[in-house]
Amino acid sequence: MNRVKMAIRPPFSATISPHAAIFFLLANVLLGAQASVHYYDFVLRETNITRNCTIMSLLTVNGSFPGPVIRVHKGDLVFVNVHNQGDYGITLHWHGVKQPRNPWSDGPEYITQCPIEPQTNFTYEVNFTDEEGTLWWHAHSDWTRATVHGAIVILPSEGSTFPFPEPDGEDIIVLGSWYEEEKLNEVLNEDLAAGSDVPRATGYMINGQFGDFVPCSKETTYHLFVDYGKTYLLRIVNAAVSAEHFFSIAKHNMTVVGMDGAYTKPVVTSYITIGPGQTMDVLLTTDQSLGRYYMAARRYSSEDTSVTAFSHINVTAILQYKGNYSLTSPPIFPSDTLPGFYDYFAAANFLAQLKSLANEEYPISVPLNISTRMFITASMNELLCANDSCASGDSKIATSLSNISWVNPSIDVLLAYYRNISGVYTSDFPDLPPMWYNFTGDDLSTSLAVAAEGTKVKVLNFNETVEIIFQGTNLLTGSETHPMHLHGHSFYVVGSGFKNFDNESDPQGYNLIDPPKVNTFSVPKKGWITIRFTANNPGVWFWHCHIDRHMSWGMDTAFIVLNGGTEETSMRPPPSYMPPCTDASKIALKETASFFGDVNQT
Repeated sequence: MNRVKMAIRPPFSATISPHAAIFFLLANVLLGAQASVHYYDFVLRETNITRNCTIMSLLTVNGSFPGPVIRVHKGDLVFVNVHNQGDYGITLHWHGVKQPRNPWSDGPEYITQCPIEPQTNFTYEVNFTDEEGTLWWHAHSDWTRATVHGAIVILPSEGSTFPFPEPDGEDIIVLGSWYEEEKLNEVLNEDLAAGSDVPRATGYMINGQFGDFVPCSKETTYHLFVDYGKTYLLRIVNAAVSAEHFFSIAKHNMTVVGMDGAYTKPVVTSYITIGPGQTMDVLLTTDQSLGRYYMAARRYSSEDTSVTAFSHINVTAILQYKGNYSLTSPPIFPSDTLPGFYDYFAAANFLAQLKSLANEEYPISVPLNISTRMFITASMNELLCANDSCASGDSKIATSLSNISWVNPSIDVLLAYYRNISGVYTSDFPDLPPMWYNFTGDDLSTSLAVAAEGTKVKVLNFNETVEIIFQGTNLLTGSETHPMHLHGHSFYVVGSGFKNFDNESDPQGYNLIDPPKVNTFSVPKKGWITIRFTANNPGVWFWHCHIDRHMSWGMDTAFIVLNGGTEETSMRPPPSYMPPCTDASKIALKETASFFGDVNQT
């Protein structure tokens, strides 16, 4: 992809409103000679892919799985024109990119936009600001992201360097999921309607390949060829739909230097724990004997050990040294460093080591004077079905935040907020859960697990300083980790622990000096985390568990950050075209048509 300096032009065939034209003019001035503008075409269409001895037709971007890599420098601007030649509506999300003042291009379906319908296109504007390292992009509609995803590489701004010695090379490692259901979204929606369990991955992948331990896969196992005595930067993305993973390289240590588009203090480790939605940057020094070594990922399950319905096959790639030596011996497997499927303490011990770099060149700003405090429970639940109306009986599976199971509206929350359309959402998401009990106890009453459905959001004033305690629960004996992801912001994980949060003793252990700065972080099984952030990005921003089966069951909400007092602290107006909400009621459609008519006349 060529880098286009300074000259910002309208993206492709999009019509540019006066508001956008002013933005492009200002951007030309503000970007300066060090920033660049990039243009990408993403064409989504069904592609025949052969894996595990089977040919399947799957939705991909530009025919590749994983999808294209977006490569930029810090502060660059990107336009991505998405051409949907698939069979159903889709949206894309730029995971970890804050999109300042521009939620219109954030992407979550029915939160900030309606789907891009088949045979139509939509151009996203992706504005990189303080992010640096590795992020990723993915579909944000149903479970389409199983095959529609790719990495984002954010290099230091031109003229600057990494906060560690320049690596000799780099590579991207994308962990993914494989489902045997060719029409995954159709099966998912049937299961959700019936109230039954949803599809489970039948395998996992590295860069779209299973590795050596799956039939018909050995010839296509991903290889990373390296020279002895060099240092390589590995950019690792967990794009798996609903699975955390351990990752290790036989006989090699790794040094974690970044996470979620921000640098960390170096952590030397023989394995990493990475949840769905998270990204990590690790340095690998090739200091072992010439040979072949497995890079292996193993599913980490935080569910009860009695839950075994997941793929137990390790996904592998091969680290292969260049040089003259015999290839008759099989690659070495990291059997002594790759934790077991249920090794909860290995996962917790790794995550506890992560801290922000927090130096003069890369400062952090942890809010100290908190204006809004929230305590949110994350639970497995059930929803009651009147007159046994669910196929599963008198109840169906659900999840919740503070006992509220999210329901997607028929038009997106952002449009309803901007246009002041009533009846789409309510602004009464609570600061506290509706009831207090021994959240992590055993044998909890099933009556506590009955959730209420709703489309409830939390409204925050601009620049409000927020502290949220996420408390995991053991309702329905269903405690597991929940990687919570916030759109539009990064946040600091100032504390975490097991059991129930203690509001007297636990805050005394908060790290306010160098806590990790992330956009996704796991609430521990039968435990809690405390996060802090400043609500300085006006707009509508999704909050959800990044285990997608939990998200689909309702472990979601949204924040509305109100405008500040100036144009620079207020949400930008929408672009001249947004995908229409074709499933909305007649009244909402009328409001939408009127709204976009007004926009096109501005």
